[in-house]
Amino acid sequence: MRLKGRVAIVTGGSQGIGEAIALRYATEGARVAIVYHTNDEAAVRTVHNINSAGGIARAVKANCSKISEIERMVADVLAAFDTVHILVNNAGVFRTVPVSETTEAIWDEQIDLNLKGAFFCVKAVLPEFVKNGGGKVINVTSIAGVGAFPNCPAYCASKGGLEILTKALAAELGRLNININSLAPGNVATPLNAHLRAPGNDAYLNLMRTMTPTGRDFLSPEEMTGAAVFLASDDSAAMHGATVMVDAGWSAW
Repeated sequence: MRLKGRVAIVTGGSQGIGEAIALRYATEGARVAIVYHTNDEAAVRTVHNINSAGGIARAVKANCSKISEIERMVADVLAAFDTVHILVNNAGVFRTVPVSETTEAIWDEQIDLNLKGAFFCVKAVLPEFVKNGGGKVINVTSIAGVGAFPNCPAYCASKGGLEILTKALAAELGRLNININSLAPGNVATPLNAHLRAPGNDAYLNLMRTMTPTGRDFLSPEEMTGAAVFLASDDSAAMHGATVMVDAGWSAW
């Protein structure tokens, strides 16, 4: 068990990539805080799946676009588990909206959660990391953070911002034995992009298949978990400010 004795916070942990990471971390021995915003049923299910398999998990409800709720969430995790060693900033929102239809509310929603929220989650766990003599942060970014896509300018801006934020935080906090890296998934089948995979979108799916050397359109959330475990483990001790691409080769072209 590569994460035995560790406590992990996984934001957006009740579905998609976050759920898969939380489940995998539990099998690797970590106690996991499943942070979620609105889907009580999914959070309860994820916690049940972990606990029934012999792991330890607890659901913590919080809106990670609000600083006060982030601070309260971290306090709740510390009260439940006494400490925290790993933070996975996975909570996010994805809107496919062209420039001409992007409102201030659509822009703010994505920047506030995907970018601002990630920063303040790091800030909130920092005192505990310093107390522990180190810690691990995995920022879940995207291929949209290293390359551009049409019809989602705010999302691209938020993920591109998170990429450079990862490096900035690593440059400042690396001396404290805090590893801050990003995991950049390719197209992964999650509830956030279900509308893109709906019936009638065959042309889009075929286009996605042509965009990777492996010919794959969407990956599974579980395929992100190996890199997530690596970045949370001692094996990545020398990695700071790096981006691990898990994208079926998308970024190779």
